[in-house]
Amino acid sequence: MSDERPILLFDSGVGGLSVLAPTRALLPQASYVYVADNGGFPYGIRSEAEIAARVPALLGRLVERYRPRLVTIACNTASTIALAAVRSALDLPVVGTVPAIKPAAEQSLTRAFGVLGTDATVRQPYVDDLSARFASDCLVLRHGSAKLVQLAEAKLRGEPTDPADFRAVLSGLLDQPGGDRIDTVVLACTHFPLVADELAAAAPRPLRFVDGGPGIARRVAHLTGGQAWPDTPSGKAVFTAPIEPSTALRSTLADRGLDHISIL
Repeated sequence: MSDERPILLFDSGVGGLSVLAPTRALLPQASYVYVADNGGFPYGIRSEAEIAARVPALLGRLVERYRPRLVTIACNTASTIALAAVRSALDLPVVGTVPAIKPAAEQSLTRAFGVLGTDATVRQPYVDDLSARFASDCLVLRHGSAKLVQLAEAKLRGEPTDPADFRAVLSGLLDQPGGDRIDTVVLACTHFPLVADELAAAAPRPLRFVDGGPGIARRVAHLTGGQAWPDTPSGKAVFTAPIEPSTALRSTLADRGLDHISIL
């Protein structure tokens, strides 16, 4: 029997598209609702209290409207601050996004890696906990960048970006004491894999970039294993505030199976 319930992915902007891509690769038979909270964007410079209040309330409305089978919070900042509250409020599986510190520790040969995220993410105790659990023998340096979020959004709108901006972001991480040892960088914001090529081109030496997208996709596939799927999968992008998507953004959304755009 057909099951029309979609998988709902939620982010402050377009960053969660880096999670949608590997999820669709594993589950092409699913329908998707991708929600960009452009009305609250950017999360990285908001206070923990603002995010903790906004995200559960907004996801409650979204679940009521779209009746998904599962919610993925495809946003590191929202996950590190509001995941527990969302899970307690919703009666369905909720998959969060956490910095890929464990795989970075497994892959780093120099035992030194960086965590590049938003200011709100890199200061969370959750990052301390992950580092203590999975990278106790590593030097873990952090850098928060709101600018890189803006650069990723600009790229997907089809706007030009300046390589010097990417060099400056990396300098904030690599120029710290011990930064010369870093061989791996955790992209601890779902926006950042969207500009991984630009970061690699701006890096002063070869670096390995890792993110949580593939692991999240595997978790979603596991939690939906054995379920029925719609006869005709669909994809919808939802924005929480009025927006005039550029031609480039419309094309990006369509390339990821999001053929319909609506406002919440």
